[in-house]
Amino acid sequence: MRESGLDLWKSKLSRAATIGAALARAAMPAANAQNAAGSAGEPPHLAVFAGAFDVVPDGKRPHSGADALLGAEYRLGPLFGALTPFLGLSGTSAGGFYGYFGFGIDLDLGRSWVLNPNVAAGYWARGGGIDLGSWWEFREGVELDYRLSGWRRLGVAFYHMSNAGLTRQDPGAESALLVYSVPLP
Repeated sequence: MRESGLDLWKSKLSRAATIGAALARAAMPAANAQNAAGSAGEPPHLAVFAGAFDVVPDGKRPHSGADALLGAEYRLGPLFGALTPFLGLSGTSAGGFYGYFGFGIDLDLGRSWVLNPNVAAGYWARGGGIDLGSWWEFREGVELDYRLSGWRRLGVAFYHMSNAGLTRQDPGAESALLVYSVPLP
């Protein structure tokens, strides 16, 4: 199947985000190397986010177009070395629902900035929005956070969600979000 121009653009954007994360990691100061991957000692967090889903709409797809997106994640803290598992729920203004689990890794960019590439998989119900082709969807992306006092964080995130070719229909959708996380006791 031949990729459309938009699908090709999305694929390149996803690859660029991955390469950008790797380059940012490589450019980190050597003085921070002892804690460059993972946020040792950080407690579990509750992250809440708001933004837009399907921010790169394609007029050729039915029900394509940006919808509001709200959600929350429970981030367990570093459990497997630097890997941080998480569970999340999100919903769109078109009635879409995504319940998922995944893993991320904190890459410290100095004392205050944290880059968190992450992947997730879970159940998707489209509601009245875009049909992503499957009930099982994968999400990959990156979050850039600024550490506030008391382990709190404020950041932005960009994600791509698709079924990774599990079905013939796999249009994918992108999300752009504002994220706020607080530590849990």
